[in-house]
Amino acid sequence: MLRSKLLLVCLLGVLFSVSEAKDTPGQTVVWPDTGQPVVRFVFGKFKEGSSYGHERDYTCDTTAQNVWTKKISDATLSHYLFDKNNVRIGEGFVQVTNVNPGEIIKFQTSFRAAGTPVTLKVVQMAPRAVSITINSIPQGATLKVDGEDSGTTPKIVRITPGKHMLEFGKEGFNPGKFPLEIGQNDANGGSVSYELGTPSHDTVELRDGTVLVCDVESMSATEAVLRVGGVLQQMDRNKIKRMLLVERDPPQGH
Repeated sequence: MLRSKLLLVCLLGVLFSVSEAKDTPGQTVVWPDTGQPVVRFVFGKFKEGSSYGHERDYTCDTTAQNVWTKKISDATLSHYLFDKNNVRIGEGFVQVTNVNPGEIIKFQTSFRAAGTPVTLKVVQMAPRAVSITINSIPQGATLKVDGEDSGTTPKIVRITPGKHMLEFGKEGFNPGKFPLEIGQNDANGGSVSYELGTPSHDTVELRDGTVLVCDVESMSATEAVLRVGGVLQQMDRNKIKRMLLVERDPPQGH
């Protein structure tokens, strides 16, 4: 089952000195740095861990407080570390999940660096898109994703994690909507198949391959009367290959 998470898109352009990783004093970072603050981070002293060749693990105790007026469902941020020459030497991420207004959570931040970190920058983690195959029954329906035209079914689309709305439409069928949720940890979106509603009009296939979506008003051995786009048309019965008639309520008074 696809899991639902609302991705909070954040950008923290805070750069601070970490001259000695083991003895770095705690740092307080408020996002955003202008306007209404949303999250206040406090990063503790960085502690060196195991080494792997020329790389070393680091951790630090971290607190995050929701100073916003709304619940933070999921805030996922990357942080990059740079050496004294401003060369990027490591990275990690910070994730804040399900934090109510005013609530403070505590966790550890970890990262791996190929050298001694001097500066640290926390930035937005770009949303990851997954591929999903969207189909309909019958095929050939127009598809909209979050109100944007996306072609006709079947269609492979790229969708970012979060809540989305799929809209389907096909002449002669009732339109439909389907809510779709993509979780942060979903490797791929899989597939979705949506069955359109009962046809709202009759379908007439002609012998030349033309398909008419219409209302069949009457038919005799030699002639059919069709209402196409609200206009009555008389058609030679021999031009018709097959008909698909939808069930209708009988006229009032009959």
